[in-house]
Amino acid sequence: MFPDAHAELDFSTPLELLMATMLSAQTTDVRVNSVTPELFERFTTAAAYAAADPAELESIIKPVGFYRAKAGHLKGIGEMLVAEFGGEVPVAIEDLVTLPGVGRKTAHVVRGNAFGLPGLTVDTHFQRLVHRLGLTDEKDPVAIERAVGEMIEKREWTLFSHRIIFCGRRVCHARKAACGACPLAYDCPSFGLAGPIEWADAEKLVTGPEREHILSMVGEGSR
Repeated sequence: MFPDAHAELDFSTPLELLMATMLSAQTTDVRVNSVTPELFERFTTAAAYAAADPAELESIIKPVGFYRAKAGHLKGIGEMLVAEFGGEVPVAIEDLVTLPGVGRKTAHVVRGNAFGLPGLTVDTHFQRLVHRLGLTDEKDPVAIERAVGEMIEKREWTLFSHRIIFCGRRVCHARKAACGACPLAYDCPSFGLAGPIEWADAEKLVTGPEREHILSMVGEGSR
């Protein structure tokens, strides 16, 4: 299901993905993608971030929110990459999470999408969907990561994360899920509990540029 799901942050290098993912906290990927072209053109190396004027960083990333703290993280990440990792983005989770503003979620995004290493990205969408799907009752992100990781083949972790997050952003919304227009409805124990089951009500809740494709996978007559 959702075979075309992928990382929605724009990037071309591990450094760009690291910075973009850090910036994506408490905002949307769309908003991050609106500021990163200028950011990535101006700052191409860890050393450039380390030497950056905080005011310039703040000016570029202001639309993403929490821009002062995030500008500090951009500079701090650059400084630490230069001082501790030879200016390169490390691969190990244990190293990535030592960087300013970087937690396990960001670390797994970088590992999975920049380095091709399996990782489960336990963000708010992921947590919500695995609970609604009945995959785990765990609340702690690390415990969720461990529990779900035991159910899914390791080589599938990154794609599984993309698919779950894709569904959470477009169909299985936090406040009202499009249950009656969800491709996962038949396998979901929360069907009808998280949102309307009638097609006419549910299809209006499906969002995103893939809306018509998602609706075509289900169809009004499929339930």
